[in-house]
Amino acid sequence: MPTWLLHCNPKRFDLERFRRDGHVLPSWTIARYVNEVAAGDKFALWMSGQNAGVVAHGHFTGRAGYGQPDLDYWAEDPGPRHHVPLQVDEWLDLRVPKSQLAADPRLASATILKQPFAGNPHLLAEDEWQAIREAIEISKGNDPKWHLEPGDEIRRVELHKQYGGSSQNGISPSSSTNNILIFTAASSGHQHGYYDTWNEDGTFHYTGEGQTGDQKMLRGNKAILEHQETGKRLRLFDGARGTVRYLGEWALDPGDPYSEDEAPATGGGPLRKVIRFHLVPVKATITAPDVGVGQAYVAPDENVSPASATPSTPDPDLVGRNLSTHRRLQNALAEEAQKRGFTALSPDASDPDFDLAWRDAAGRVTVCEVKSLTIANEARQLRAGLGQVLDYQDQLRERALEASAVLWVERAPSEERWVDLCQRVGVTLAWPGQENSAFTS
Repeated sequence: MPTWLLHCNPKRFDLERFRRDGHVLPSWTIARYVNEVAAGDKFALWMSGQNAGVVAHGHFTGRAGYGQPDLDYWAEDPGPRHHVPLQVDEWLDLRVPKSQLAADPRLASATILKQPFAGNPHLLAEDEWQAIREAIEISKGNDPKWHLEPGDEIRRVELHKQYGGSSQNGISPSSSTNNILIFTAASSGHQHGYYDTWNEDGTFHYTGEGQTGDQKMLRGNKAILEHQETGKRLRLFDGARGTVRYLGEWALDPGDPYSEDEAPATGGGPLRKVIRFHLVPVKATITAPDVGVGQAYVAPDENVSPASATPSTPDPDLVGRNLSTHRRLQNALAEEAQKRGFTALSPDASDPDFDLAWRDAAGRVTVCEVKSLTIANEARQLRAGLGQVLDYQDQLRERALEASAVLWVERAPSEERWVDLCQRVGVTLAWPGQENSAFTS
């Protein structure tokens, strides 16, 4: 039984709408082999254009006929043609790119590569069909050239040596493999306005690239948006430098791929538009409940240039005069925790956005929110800090043997009631000079 390849020009035929509508088409126009095609013959469906490649496979449901084809998806009436009815058996979530097929020696003589503008259909030799079928199976399953499992750690320099891509960017498309390597690190990302978040349904929202000004759908952002069309797999890593941890393969949510939000520019600068990609896990991916709390503490730079606060900044303690004070308090407390034998922690991709945490030898975790205080902002800062640390504590309860909470502030509050209020809800309120209270909470 012969096998075929059908190609589609997306400028002339709306293949994406056909995909949304169903799998059966009564008339696919052909110009060749009109007496050879028959019911039951198998075909692969090729989308031409910038991101050319195989997008589906199926079978013919009848012999060829002649007449007016079904016009539902045509940009303009092609007129009477020979056509054959077909059914798509499977649409591919991840396109098999032309570059991958062209690299297979079995397809060296394939007419779709040598004569791409020849009329439909292209007759495939047995080894050509086998090469396409193997590539389809790889697109649906694990890539045999990828050797990392979720949870594996690797030096970033070695990662790029094996799989390509730039070691300098948070979004790193590879030209040598079918992968886009993306990196998330709360400890370094927040200073650039990158607030990546895990969601209760297991999805992950990833902030696009661009540290100043409005983010645009260019370069790495465009690569993520088009990863299914280009046949690239999204590989997520926790960490940005040194040793990184593989968090598995992800894909854009097909129904809701991204949204736009606001976040401060690098160093707490003015608000700008950011892109937040909505990622869903594909295979054996580590999600938030499966990993431990935190990563080794990363001390933020205390020597920062002040920036003006704006009412909708995610945390008013991270701009202006407060930012330097906040970091100084945080670093001093982390240093004290380490002196006392605790392991100081910064959040990683699986954690809520806490400032600092520490773990004792038994595995008990204390999560801490740090707040600077002035006479003008004291009540607002204490309210915000208490709400934040209670939220962090609640999120970490199921991932730690025990999770305590500390609200660490610049000085004693003006009203004693804040100490009592925090105590009633199980939070230790403390400040420099009261380290014993913080570390025995």
